[in-house]
Amino acid sequence: MLIRDIYLKKIVAGFKIVQIVVLIGARQVGKTSIMKSCKWDRKDLFLNGQDPEIAELFQRLSDIEQYLRVYLDEKLDGYLLLDEFQYIDGISTMLKLLTDKHPQLKILCSGSSSLDILQQIEESLAGRVRTIEVLSLSFDEYLLFRDGSLHKLYQSFGSDTETSALTASIEEALSEYLLYGGLPRTALTINPDEKIEILDDIYKTYLLRDVRSYVANQDFVGFNKLLRLLASQIGNLVNINEISRQTGLTYKKCEEYLFLLEQMYIIKMIELGLRNILDGNFKELTFRNDNGPIFENFVMLELWRNKKPGGTLQFYRTTDGTEVDFVMNQLKEVLAIECKYKNLRKPMSIASLNNFCKAESIENKFIVNRNLNTTFNQTKFIQGFLANRVGN
Repeated sequence: MLIRDIYLKKIVAGFKIVQIVVLIGARQVGKTSIMKSCKWDRKDLFLNGQDPEIAELFQRLSDIEQYLRVYLDEKLDGYLLLDEFQYIDGISTMLKLLTDKHPQLKILCSGSSSLDILQQIEESLAGRVRTIEVLSLSFDEYLLFRDGSLHKLYQSFGSDTETSALTASIEEALSEYLLYGGLPRTALTINPDEKIEILDDIYKTYLLRDVRSYVANQDFVGFNKLLRLLASQIGNLVNINEISRQTGLTYKKCEEYLFLLEQMYIIKMIELGLRNILDGNFKELTFRNDNGPIFENFVMLELWRNKKPGGTLQFYRTTDGTEVDFVMNQLKEVLAIECKYKNLRKPMSIASLNNFCKAESIENKFIVNRNLNTTFNQTKFIQGFLANRVGN
């Protein structure tokens, strides 16, 4: 089992402050594997909230206490790992009762939808829980899953690494990552057809089954159109009036379903490969007219993963249409980033980026591109596969 250290460290840090840590994220991003890869200093017990018998245990405090005394520890001194805890009715109240009564008990939960979970947490566990958002594999993690030696080579690269024969294998891996995304199961599969089958299965089971329970029967055809329309508009501004017209859904319904998709980690978290399933397109990036937006979406996800707690990631746009792709506020510094899916023969200047940074007194300017690692006119150029080094 490959270890995702970044999340293990966050879990350990969380338990130093609170008794309950919750892993939140879309299906298939690896939450269960993260839970099972943790190494504890005391006994632990793994339970699945989707099991009806387990869910029933949590309906009475005395029942779950007795179960934990038998299968975890007589004094309930240990770690309870509760996967898919959103399936258990009243779980937040029961977790509150358990941790109030047994301060030595630590509970690690996971859930695939933030809709019900976060509402329950806010109502019953405010101030008692640390929530950790689990994302799909970063490009760094993807290389580790795919090829350890390739990952070691990647780790040796810096922001001054020049394009060479050594970088060709990394660039090839990035093209694959942009097509199929960073879901762990696809990263561990070499065959492209198998990758597509995995993504199609996730689309059918997650988008068409799990999300389906939140969509009114009469809206389902329009909702499917909404999914495909959003996939085709990656990297563009969303016009709800236009979406309403094309899907046949009312403006209010479009707003509701956009909120739903965001809360279920499908919009921001739509991960590149899953987006291509919705769009029905796995052509090589070289032959696609949407390779720029796909690349921009990749950069956005890498930036989001490196966003500091409390930080924000936004875009800048004036009334005359002048744009800067990303403005990243890291609390102590602000970064302005432009994305160009191009091989640049020499450094370039982007007027909108320069003017924005001058007006807002921003010193940290980046242009993420395909081949240049250099500095020109106080702008840092970084190759796409090193997007996670922006600001580091």
